[in-house]
Amino acid sequence: MIAGVIKSRVLSQAESKTENWVAASGAGFRQRHTMTGLKRGLAMLLLGILAGCSETARDPAPESEEAAAEAVPAPVGSSQSADEAGTDVLTEAAIVAAHQAALVLDAHADVEIPGSPSRYALPDGTSQVDPALMREGGVDAVVLSIAVGPGPRDAEGYAAARATAEAELEAVQGLARDPANNAVIPRSPQELAQAHADGKLAFVLGLQNALILGTDPAAVDEFFAEGVRVFALTHMGHNDFADSSRPLFIAETGEHEPAAEHGGLSALGIAALERVNALGGIIDISQLSRDAALDVMARSTAPVIASHSNVQALSNVSRNLSDEELDRLQEIGGVVHVAPFRGYLFDSSDKALDAAIRAARRKAGVKEDYLYPFELYWEIDDPEAQAAFLGAVSGLLGPGRLEDMLDHIDYVAERIGVEHVGIGTDFNHGSGVEGFSHAGDALNVTRGLMQRGSSAEDVAAIWGGNFLRVWEAAERQAAASAAERASAD
Repeated sequence: MIAGVIKSRVLSQAESKTENWVAASGAGFRQRHTMTGLKRGLAMLLLGILAGCSETARDPAPESEEAAAEAVPAPVGSSQSADEAGTDVLTEAAIVAAHQAALVLDAHADVEIPGSPSRYALPDGTSQVDPALMREGGVDAVVLSIAVGPGPRDAEGYAAARATAEAELEAVQGLARDPANNAVIPRSPQELAQAHADGKLAFVLGLQNALILGTDPAAVDEFFAEGVRVFALTHMGHNDFADSSRPLFIAETGEHEPAAEHGGLSALGIAALERVNALGGIIDISQLSRDAALDVMARSTAPVIASHSNVQALSNVSRNLSDEELDRLQEIGGVVHVAPFRGYLFDSSDKALDAAIRAARRKAGVKEDYLYPFELYWEIDDPEAQAAFLGAVSGLLGPGRLEDMLDHIDYVAERIGVEHVGIGTDFNHGSGVEGFSHAGDALNVTRGLMQRGSSAEDVAAIWGGNFLRVWEAAERQAAASAAERASAD
């Protein structure tokens, strides 16, 4: 793995460079230098490895309305002293060194448009992936997803979705243009590595919900030209391209739309997938129905990712991935990125909790059966009643725990391998748990992983190495296919 190879060359340097920093770690990650010699050396090694890579394209295997319910927990300190962490200084030094040695990448966060009202921002109005918080937490890159929710599947609905997407695209481009952020929008894994070498933050562009594309798969090319590299076909509700894992609730009938409309991908969805593969983009299966996700994985010529999905075996909600989907991801060299989203982390086998959630739903007058605990809050017209319902369910779930997220990471690593798991927060969409409520808390994740036995190589793979491998494989496959077509001509 890319990240593992790099880490083995630089960790010894990292430990010596971080001892002084660790002594003051109780003051928080704000004390951290933006770019250490270690980070520069790591990034240059990464550039060299990517430039010389020659494997085959498919590396063999060895939220949205749901989130409005989730008031982001009060920020937790992004770092702890050695005593607070229950570790000695040497162990804490190794944790910090591993975090610094990794290319720390969040595979999915939503876009906050400056000046627009937001129910997902932190209490002070700050984005959960604000550049200052990224630097505080040692987060080097984030995939910012241009996303829209469900909407009418007609000319007016397509135009509205496109307008929202363009506004979000401009917001990300504005972040990158602001010299205070010292950031770029990388268009390749090599450019991401170069940004890392230069000490710049990286905003990788993603797109979620093909409603944005209207009914024209060629629109994929337009967004790719703007720098979008990660493409997810659905959000809540089926669209013209694919089936969603969360069928839309139809208020007039009191029921959800059918579980499947296309039985996976439609002809439009297949065409869009082929365009993403041809361009060297990354296909994202998060939010797809099981059949659609399996369809994508059967058809894609490159590995795919799930940018923000958890484990269905631990929390049985439709948005999480089944063991069948996890196993297939392993087979094609893909990666599932786990999210700190408590509505997809709760213990669904807890019968008392399930009964209490159902009781809260009955009291609020919404359908008792649920795809996730907060579902259908938007059907409650009275603001006070809506707030009461959200508060009741939130109280039942509690603030969520980082340990729960780590359980899901462990499950994936143990079932299909550490090379197939990553982290995608779904920040700015209601995500966040106690201990990981914004980008500034990222060191806590590394600490938790290593306290559970993860090595520095594992940390490097989980935080960014696995994502980079998929991106590089997608580009390599696109280039090989283009060469084949050229030779055939």
